[in-house]
Amino acid sequence: MVTGTSPVRMTARLDSEPSRWLWLVKWLLLVPHLVVLLFLWLAFPVVTFVAMVAILCTGRYPRPLFDFNLGVLRWTWRVWCYGYGALATDRYPPFSLDAEPDYPATLDVAYPEHLSRGLALVKWWLLAIPHYLVVAFFAGGGGFVLWQWDNGWDGGLVTLLSVFAGVALLFTGRYPRGIFDLVIGMNRWVLRVGAYAALMTDEYPPFRLDLGGGDPAPEPVTRTAHPTGVSPARTAGVVFGVLLLIIGAGGAAGGGGLLWLDGQRDTAGYVSIPAQRYDDGGYALRFDADDVAPVDRNWPWVGEFLGDVRVEISTVDSSPLFAGVADTADVVRYLDGVPHRRFGDYREHRGYRHMAVAGPMTATRPPSTPAGMDIWVDSVSGTGTLTLDWTPQPGDWSLVIMNAAARPEVRADVTFAATAPALEPVAITVLSTGVVLLFGGALLVAFAARPRRREHGDLS
Repeated sequence: MVTGTSPVRMTARLDSEPSRWLWLVKWLLLVPHLVVLLFLWLAFPVVTFVAMVAILCTGRYPRPLFDFNLGVLRWTWRVWCYGYGALATDRYPPFSLDAEPDYPATLDVAYPEHLSRGLALVKWWLLAIPHYLVVAFFAGGGGFVLWQWDNGWDGGLVTLLSVFAGVALLFTGRYPRGIFDLVIGMNRWVLRVGAYAALMTDEYPPFRLDLGGGDPAPEPVTRTAHPTGVSPARTAGVVFGVLLLIIGAGGAAGGGGLLWLDGQRDTAGYVSIPAQRYDDGGYALRFDADDVAPVDRNWPWVGEFLGDVRVEISTVDSSPLFAGVADTADVVRYLDGVPHRRFGDYREHRGYRHMAVAGPMTATRPPSTPAGMDIWVDSVSGTGTLTLDWTPQPGDWSLVIMNAAARPEVRADVTFAATAPALEPVAITVLSTGVVLLFGGALLVAFAARPRRREHGDLS
């Protein structure tokens, strides 16, 4: 006998005459849903975090945020039941955050009038750890997402049993009832844990596998003056709001990172990247300015953006080095036919030397001594640590590092730095824009996902 009730109520109905073959192509039919769910699930933890702050302050879960998260769980459960989380129905799931009581897969969570402030801090990670271990076994990582961009398709034991049922359906035309009951029971466990981890209830999920499509909880959901109905316009509003939340979160994180970087200036006011060792068997290392710096060389205000540029070159052995800046066209002519190495993008001087590409060569020849060339707008030579200061100007410029005697085998530790006077205002602008978008997206989601009240006299 089942004792106790759960605020999470999930049901599923098995189609009486399911298609033998449709399950083979459902992965393709689910793509539109998976795209939308990807964005909804990116917003889900953000909304949950905002709700946690509200619970800590008021002891209540804001109703619009609760309805949005419940809508995401409902939508996911319908897709999961139609797809490879159960294969229980051939009825295509609706694009809706609403309850959809006529669909074969339903989910509801009783709205809590009050939640524990203290539990909000620990239940989603510490208290839920035992359940996470079970859910990971059931659902393959503890989630509902079928499409994992990097690792392929992984659905755990639930998906494995569902595919077994699909194979039986293909050859016999019948879905084994025992597999259905077990799969739905495991999904019910996962949904209860999901609602608990999303702070939607304080009731600890039972360690109980309630089999079958009918939920054992007898109490109906009581919705006091909050009948819902999400129109297509509201669904579009939620999706757009989620996009704003995602963009805003990226902007806020990016702006915060730029502000942190601005705070890492040295005593001379330079922002630098870590030193990187470069070595090559040729005669020269070549760095083009528009590859090294994340700016367009044709910007007329490139100097104001980067400010003063400083390059520190440290010799690895006792051989003297030469470093000079010249017009790229002059560098190409100087190194034409000379074995050398060009480092063509930012990643290459962050430890990806194998991605460097050889410079243009029509024949092999040793270069002239670099100090004797009149192409350099600024240069430095010697041993130890050399410092080359340069103010960028519009145009094509290149940095060349060579053995001062024009010998092969160039080895040096190189650090690029710039004063970047525009870094702080850019960081503040990006951060402020991200915060505004976050706030606007949260308002839009809250407005679009709020329950629609019945008009006076509406008995539907």
